[in-house]
Amino acid sequence: MKRYVLAAGLVFLIIIVTRCSFVDSSEEPNAPRVFGATYMTRNNPYFDVLNDAIAQTIEGNGDILISRDPCQDQEKQNGQILEMIDEGIEVLFLNPVDWVTVRPALEACRKAGVVVINIDTVVQDREYVTSIIETDNYQAGVLCAQDMMRRVDEARIVVIDSPGQTSIINRIDGFLDTIKGNDNYRVVYTGTSRGEFEIAAEAMQEVLEQGIDFNVVLGGNDPTALGALAALQQYRKEDGVLIYGIDGSPDFKGMLKLGYVTGTSAQSPETIGRVAADIAYDYLNGEEVPEYLSIEPYMITGENLDEYEVNGWQ
Repeated sequence: MKRYVLAAGLVFLIIIVTRCSFVDSSEEPNAPRVFGATYMTRNNPYFDVLNDAIAQTIEGNGDILISRDPCQDQEKQNGQILEMIDEGIEVLFLNPVDWVTVRPALEACRKAGVVVINIDTVVQDREYVTSIIETDNYQAGVLCAQDMMRRVDEARIVVIDSPGQTSIINRIDGFLDTIKGNDNYRVVYTGTSRGEFEIAAEAMQEVLEQGIDFNVVLGGNDPTALGALAALQQYRKEDGVLIYGIDGSPDFKGMLKLGYVTGTSAQSPETIGRVAADIAYDYLNGEEVPEYLSIEPYMITGENLDEYEVNGWQ
């Protein structure tokens, strides 16, 4: 009798375990998907807007977005990506600090089966990413050069770039290629800012202390151009200098409205973020996605500023 009771108890236990296992497996597909995002810095408001645009789509689908700020440190960014892989991300939205030395993180993503959506700044090893979404950065530089040539017949140009970021490299290339072969437009100094306001101000200060003669400043992005402006104002040397940025940020447009800067080749972090998130979902749903997608920039100057919202992004 006791044997039958024991056997019945075991059968009951097996049924419970089986039912629990069945319930767990049926609920698993409905669990929120986890996405990761990392940007070279969050010191630039551009990346806050970009992240918010991605988050709006991800969270609107009931999923989770984990964001990290490596503060312009590629080794730190690589480590943060490994941490996000351990946290179970399926997709990584990647804006690298350095387009070359991010490779170990890309290799780790491939090994873990994490989809990489490369945004804003293209990595060197493109075979590790599923899709790239960026502004046509080369054209952004072209637009700045064309506007400058429309305003002045000759120029002595200070360029403040950021060699570790392909977005800024391509912008500078577009500018330089446009003036190439025309001796009336010459670069008299090239400095580096890493896209940061404070570092750009220091680079501009060095130009002023060396007594270099110039009448145009090209910043690789808006914070760089605004950093140069700050140094020029500190030395009271801003009069007669054309200052170009690239972004179309509210801060730059505010200075443009006051007449302190000349123009910015604008991009839309909101558009890039939304498109990147949509492409990620399309890929996860088995749809074909573009390997590369370029979004056209456009020039904002004092002449057409009224067509844009000064206090917001495009």
